[in-house]
Amino acid sequence: MEPARTPKPSAFIPTAGLLILIGFGGLLLLVNFTQPTIFPRWILFFLLVCGFSGIGLPLMAYLNNRFPSDPPARIQIILRQSVWVGAYVATLAWLQFGRVLGFALALFVGLIFVAIEWLIRQRENSQTNR
Repeated sequence: MEPARTPKPSAFIPTAGLLILIGFGGLLLLVNFTQPTIFPRWILFFLLVCGFSGIGLPLMAYLNNRFPSDPPARIQIILRQSVWVGAYVATLAWLQFGRVLGFALALFVGLIFVAIEWLIRQRENSQTNR
């Protein structure tokens, strides 16, 4: 039996393309055809998560392939990490709407997201190494 490996980044291109199309296509339609009220603002955050998750998907797959871990990252882990990228961008947009975003806060929020992912990976690794 061949050992498990991290999927290649090219395996995620169709999913990334679909997320980018939904995210940025929806943003284009949202900006051009809606008024800036509450409901479209929440749709904006959702579409930001979709679009930037699509951008982050091949990047996370490449990083997990380039720097392998033990056990190797599964598809679910790479998808979760790309959603973290989208959630990070949407969080920064939300903070910018409130005019509280600064470099230090953006760095702190990014470090929090990295720490949460690291803790999740540590928990997964401890459960697989029983």
